[in-house]
Amino acid sequence: MGETNEPVKINKWDGAAAKNAIDDAIREVLTGDLKCNESFALIDGRLSLCALAVGVALYALLWDYLYPFPQSRLVLIICVSSYFILMSILTLYTTFKEKGIFVVAKEKVGNNNTRVWEASSYVKKHDDKYNLVIVMRDSTGKSREASINKSFANYIDTNGAVVQNIVSNEITKLYNSLSSEKKEK
Repeated sequence: MGETNEPVKINKWDGAAAKNAIDDAIREVLTGDLKCNESFALIDGRLSLCALAVGVALYALLWDYLYPFPQSRLVLIICVSSYFILMSILTLYTTFKEKGIFVVAKEKVGNNNTRVWEASSYVKKHDDKYNLVIVMRDSTGKSREASINKSFANYIDTNGAVVQNIVSNEITKLYNSLSSEKKEK
């Protein structure tokens, strides 16, 4: 399937759709314009936990099929408990590890240096403000953060399409301010 650069039309009054469209535009800027490589490790962690939970559920299903209920009671108790624990771990993972991060991009700087860029966003309920936080972590472990808080109207035109060059300019400004060594927070 070929890539098209046509802007995606969204319902500009739907906050979730607008947020997701702007998130996708920011991902495109980081991985396209700024030449960073997207890292899927964060998503892979979530998928691994989900796959393990599904495996436990399938094992319980198969065991119960082969050995009907009275015989499979102990295995079902263990599998249901394991599933509950795995879903609790998944909830903690998405709440405290992912924290709304929608893209993790790695950038090679110099010989052995790598910068990790994390972009997360949120929108408060019944609000038109898009809140973006970009964190840059360098190879020494130091991290720097920048954020913007603007209305959806700044990024979406009257037809409901994301204005990519405005998003690109905003992200490039944040990228440049975090990349410069002058400001330390």
